[in-house]
Parts: sequence; C-alpha cells; structure tokens
Amino acid sequence: DIMNYSMKRQFALFVLRWILNTIGIWVAVRLLGVSPASPDTTAMVSTFVIAGLIFSIVNSVLKPIITILALPAILLTLGLFTLVVNGLMVYISLALAPNLSISFGDAIIAGIVLSLVNYIVSNALDLRSARET
Repeated sequence: DIMNYSMKRQFALFVLRWILNTIGIWVAVRLLGVSPASPDTTAMVSTFVIAGLIFSIVNSVLKPIITILALPAILLTLGLFTLVVNGLMVYISLALAPNLSISFGDAIIAGIVLSLVNYIVSNALDLRSARET
C-alpha cells in the first residue's frame, strides 16, 4: 500500500513537472521570438505539450548523466557550466519536438527562462500548500 502511494506520488510529480515544463517552454519561445511552424492554435498547443513531455523525459534521464560527465567543467567554472548543460537539454528536447527548432545560444537563454518559471511556480505551489495545512 505504501509502495502504491509512492508510485502515485511520483507520477503526480512527473505530471506536474511536465505541465511546468510545457508552460516554461511556451514562455521561453514567446520571449525569444521563435514561433512554431504552424499558426494553428490546436497544433501549437499539442506541439508545446509534446515538447514539454520530451523535455521532462530528457531532463530526468539524460541530464544526470551529462551533469556527471560535465562535473570537471562545472567545478572549474564554479557552477556556471550548468547553464550550458541546461541549454543542451533544451536544445536536444526541442530538436526532437515536432515543429520547433532553436539555436544553441537561444537554448541556453531558454534554459534560464525554464529554470525561472519552474522556480516561481514551484514556490507558488509550496506557498499555497503551506497555507492549506
């Protein structure tokens, strides 16, 4: 029973991250002026949802491996190289997503925007849950 609760909680957290990443990618693409190829609203929404899912999977599977491999550069730059790692995750994700493409420089900026959006929304959710208890 505890195992079932833990799996449900992990799935709920993954879905929440997926939603946050979708919103973050939408904000980053809007700020950077890179728009999807299709002007159709339904196609745009599905493009961002798919991109958010791809980013969530890439972030949870590939990012820990890349971070460990980049650890010497991260230590040498006192952590600034993590911006490049985050940008690489965004670049890979949007390269895999349909109808979205971005330059590597814009991907680094998008990684910063995604981090800020996730930070703001996560703190807002933490504040809301703290008020409810």
